[in-house]
Amino acid sequence: MSGVSKACCSIPPIVAHGYQPKGEYKTINGLKTYVTGPESATKAILVIYDIFGFFPQTIQGADILSTSNEQKYRVFMPDFFEGQPADITWFPPQNDEHKQKLGQFFQTKAAPPNTLSKIPGVVSDASKLAATGQFDWSILGYCWGGKIASLASGADNKTFKAAIQCHPAMLSPDDAKAVTIPMALLASKDEDAKEVQDYGANLRVDNYIETFSTQIHGWMAARSNLDDEEVRKEYERGYRTALDFFHKHA
Repeated sequence: MSGVSKACCSIPPIVAHGYQPKGEYKTINGLKTYVTGPESATKAILVIYDIFGFFPQTIQGADILSTSNEQKYRVFMPDFFEGQPADITWFPPQNDEHKQKLGQFFQTKAAPPNTLSKIPGVVSDASKLAATGQFDWSILGYCWGGKIASLASGADNKTFKAAIQCHPAMLSPDDAKAVTIPMALLASKDEDAKEVQDYGANLRVDNYIETFSTQIHGWMAARSNLDDEEVRKEYERGYRTALDFFHKHA
């Protein structure tokens, strides 16, 4: 199964280099935030970037999400790391220094409670930009952001109608038991296959689970080598799959 219906989507040609963002940066609840999509949109997606922050491949993904479906979205991607993301040269770690820096980053800046506590304020402030004064919200996260999307979809969730994890980091099958909204998990070949399978098995909601078996961790975000034809094809298919899921459930 591809998870993609014929109705979805009109994705523009994927740009490998020199991508020109279609959105703009706004300050949302004190955070620099990439905002894209039509101001008239009634639905919104909170995008949680990976640990490498605002990368062209991730920005392009946000633009794709905003306007490529017949259902248009206002997309918000806050800079939760406040200008200090992880260095992409640390991953995959080549030496002990890289391992140490990544470990420290995950324990400090990327500790999930730090981000989860900021989400209500971001959503509240962003909703002021809605033409109607409120949005119907969904959430999508890459890598570390997938963990955030999963945790934000738990028993306390009163905000999001659907969630998607793309090549998630720190995937925990136990998290799935608490998820209360439709959930998609788009895994790469680098995630633990049993954890992916067990996470899906523990979901008690509508869900879609697929492993993109030719792709590395990060293929829909910062680590995507869009010069590679196969990567470009699967990057596009990943976004088609995500949009189709949101179209059905958001």
